[in-house]
Amino acid sequence: MSRRGHLTRRLIQLYGGLALYGASSALLVRSGLGLEPWNVLHQGLAERTGLSMGLVLTVVGAAVLLLWIPLRQRPGLGTVSNVLVIGAAMDATLAVMPAAGGLPLRIAFMAAGVVLNGAATGLYLAARFGPGPRDGLMTGLHLRTGLSVRLVRTAIEITVVATGFALGGTVGVGTLLYAVSIGPLAQVFLRVFAVPPSPGGSTVVAAGLPRGAILRR
Repeated sequence: MSRRGHLTRRLIQLYGGLALYGASSALLVRSGLGLEPWNVLHQGLAERTGLSMGLVLTVVGAAVLLLWIPLRQRPGLGTVSNVLVIGAAMDATLAVMPAAGGLPLRIAFMAAGVVLNGAATGLYLAARFGPGPRDGLMTGLHLRTGLSVRLVRTAIEITVVATGFALGGTVGVGTLLYAVSIGPLAQVFLRVFAVPPSPGGSTVVAAGLPRGAILRR
């Protein structure tokens, strides 16, 4: 594969993954059975402010990105694109997707949302354009404090879920299913969507992410 073709594939994976991530999150919203940890917070803030979830996601992502400055993290194209694309894709999907009518359809939306989220994570991370703002917060705190990635991630997610729930965000079986499934799903799809090295390039996938650092919004 030529260098141009290699870059084109990576860009397609980056933006396709981010758009799919927003759409998968919209599926979980429509299921009404529980959201990803960060989206519990985003939904709670949306309920309180009257803003769309996608816009709240974008604003929170930008605010989190500012926290990278004292943590000395370096954003990449994927980091900035994450802030701009996911929220827009979520709002666009919610605008055309009707609410699920019965429990079977709600369960189908939930399951599809979790699996597609894992696929989106694999697409996005395998493109190797830098971590998302929330990932960077997690890895930056890990590097600065010396605490394990797992402990830092758990502390952050408990905080955002508790805050989001208090504000009116949806916590349910979908939240639990996401928590136990997204890591294994992301690892599978990282292998599926791994980009072959460019001529003279590196074979590293998702460089700069410590072991166990999986995308969390």
